[in-house]
Amino acid sequence: MKILILKLGAKGDVVRTLPVLPAIKEKFPQSEIFWLTKQNSSQLLEDNPLIKKIFFLPYKTNEKFDLLYNFDIDDEACKLASEIQADKKLGFYMNDGFPSAYNIGAEYYLNTLFDDESKRENKKTYQEMMFQAAELEWKKQPYSIYLNEKDNKYAQDFVNKNKLNTTKLIGIHIGAGKRWPSKAWHTSQVIDFIIKASKKYEILLFSGPDDLAINKIITKSLKEKGIKIFQNNPNNTDKEFACLVNLCNVMICSDSLALHVSLALKKKTVALFFCTSPDEVEDYGLLRKIISPLLYDFFPEKSDQYSKELVTSISADKVLNEVEEILRN
Repeated sequence: MKILILKLGAKGDVVRTLPVLPAIKEKFPQSEIFWLTKQNSSQLLEDNPLIKKIFFLPYKTNEKFDLLYNFDIDDEACKLASEIQADKKLGFYMNDGFPSAYNIGAEYYLNTLFDDESKRENKKTYQEMMFQAAELEWKKQPYSIYLNEKDNKYAQDFVNKNKLNTTKLIGIHIGAGKRWPSKAWHTSQVIDFIIKASKKYEILLFSGPDDLAINKIITKSLKEKGIKIFQNNPNNTDKEFACLVNLCNVMICSDSLALHVSLALKKKTVALFFCTSPDEVEDYGLLRKIISPLLYDFFPEKSDQYSKELVTSISADKVLNEVEEILRN
């Protein structure tokens, strides 16, 4: 049985869709699973033993599948879902310019995307909604990113070069993408946290190409105070990023790719929620959610707005307390 998963989307969405793999394999033990995605998500899927082959855009093939799962609602994915040959299709397609559901189970997720009241009242995780769309049984199936020998060598070289004490290492990721301007913790709070946490822990600051200006502010402030931190290369690959996350005892981040990578690596994680739904994120027994007291003043109707009051509404002390508690347990 040949099965194709269609998931293009943002990298974080690709990662948090991975739990469908063991569920599909359990339901169809003799199946071969293929995954169609964008090239920039390839490393997050590499070496996964449940994926027979990864296809990338642009995708042109006459290959036929027994079953297609489309977990994306964007135009490109829905158009592909209509074009790809499959005996059965589940998930989403485009109908007169609007995303539509192939099956009843997929309708619930669509409602949460296009109706604010449904979004606000939803208590199902993203994974639960995708499993419902795929007609799979949700058992809180975990998911993994697989690090190979090359990846682990990169991490060990980083440790050796920086003379890093990983037994006391905390990671903190400062980015959150551009879609939601109030998703990331305010720079002043990040600096305050690092000042306080650095008295007991070593800090690995994670940033990406879009975070360079904020990174500069943070590192300049810490240098002036004589506080030493370690940093990833903002231009590192996804696998390099993941293997450095894997060094940390706990990861601090917003609702972002870093959160999903951390959970995929089975790391203890503290996530800050300012303007997106904490209920949609599965905790897997690893995650502490810190929810802004102002979140529901913005979510979901004003999630696209920036508010300094909002992104400073979680204190450094609150985060540090959660970190210390999660490390004790």
